[in-house]
Amino acid sequence: MTPAAERRRVDVGGLSLDCRIAGSGPLVVLLHGFPQSSHAWRRQIPALAERFTVAAPDLRGYGASDKPPRVMDYAVDKLAGDVAGLIRALGFSKASVVGHDWGGSVAWHLGIRRPDVVERLAVINCAHPSAFGRVPRENPRQLLRSWYMFAVQVPWLPERLLLAGDGALIRRVFRRTTERPGCITDEDADAYVAALSAPGAMRAALNYYRAAFREAPAAIFHPRPIPKIEVPTLLVWGEKDRFLGKELTLGMESFFSAPFRVEHLPDAGHWVMEEQPELVSRLLLRHLVS
Repeated sequence: MTPAAERRRVDVGGLSLDCRIAGSGPLVVLLHGFPQSSHAWRRQIPALAERFTVAAPDLRGYGASDKPPRVMDYAVDKLAGDVAGLIRALGFSKASVVGHDWGGSVAWHLGIRRPDVVERLAVINCAHPSAFGRVPRENPRQLLRSWYMFAVQVPWLPERLLLAGDGALIRRVFRRTTERPGCITDEDADAYVAALSAPGAMRAALNYYRAAFREAPAAIFHPRPIPKIEVPTLLVWGEKDRFLGKELTLGMESFFSAPFRVEHLPDAGHWVMEEQPELVSRLLLRHLVS
């Protein structure tokens, strides 16, 4: 029987992350998105820990992890640096990296910019930066779907609205956007709201979006070439995602110089790991051990 994950604070170089760690063997790092926490991986950790050492951190700013004060402390280079530091701190030179939503953005960045620390890559419902970069020109529908990314640029007000009434808005988002009612229980929502209610946590979580917008002009006017991803990559995509359209997964083959596969899940939405937990675990295991 796989032992339960232990909670451990890990110094990743300049700050500490609160992590769930289980299992033994090669390292797999699981990266959550917004507005979640490492709790999002509760159903995958036991399955993966039968074959791997699994580390699921609360990303910087979330829960009990450290919360640097400035917006640009949440630039994607720094988020990726945390993961590279976590891999080293746990005694590994490389890891397979799995990310969902914002964790997916960090995973893409590692695959593109830090292939030296990535063994295999898996991303769940998060667009490759080249695919998302086409949105303003080619995909006005997706631009409308992304309205919330613009809304949270307002200072302090989004934090108050999202935490008002014990996180009532967050809880409503989960209820209305899951494709399998009840897969995120009231107790699960409690865990997510608690992680974002820690002092400074909600501001830190929204600073991910604010830092991305501050970096956008440089990316548009002084773009860095985006290298092809050189490690085997799996993209899992719930087709009923209310926030990200399936079209973001099309025509991606040119972004890779290593094997790449997309698994479209027609009955899942954005919260795929919770809506289809057993299937996601099977897909990840097949990818990570192949």
